[in-house]
Amino acid sequence: QARLVESGGGLVQAGGSLRLSCAASGSGFSISAMGWYRQAPGKQRELVAAITSGGATNYADSVKGRFTISRDNAKRTVYLQMNSLKPEDTAVYYCNADIIVLLDYSDLEVWGQGTLVTVSS
Repeated sequence: QARLVESGGGLVQAGGSLRLSCAASGSGFSISAMGWYRQAPGKQRELVAAITSGGATNYADSVKGRFTISRDNAKRTVYLQMNSLKPEDTAVYYCNADIIVLLDYSDLEVWGQGTLVTVSS
């Protein structure tokens, strides 16, 4: 069974940086796309950044030029480097992975538990 565990959230001042990590554990599956979503209080969950198994990336317009997504396929880990943070980046950040179950090649979407990022002004 696939499981995602995030780390790296916390409190930072505006203009600061944080790096989030998300590691996949379990066996019997492979991972295709991975991504980071966030949900601010009173708002819907939104895509922040995504990366394919081949390394192609996609970013929300609000974070382009400030955030960088990367992954280490050998470690089954995805990272989100967040620079020049703004108070409006405050949210719970969730890791997401599209996995392929090797037993029957079915597709599943897996979510992490979330990590809180708070940016103070």
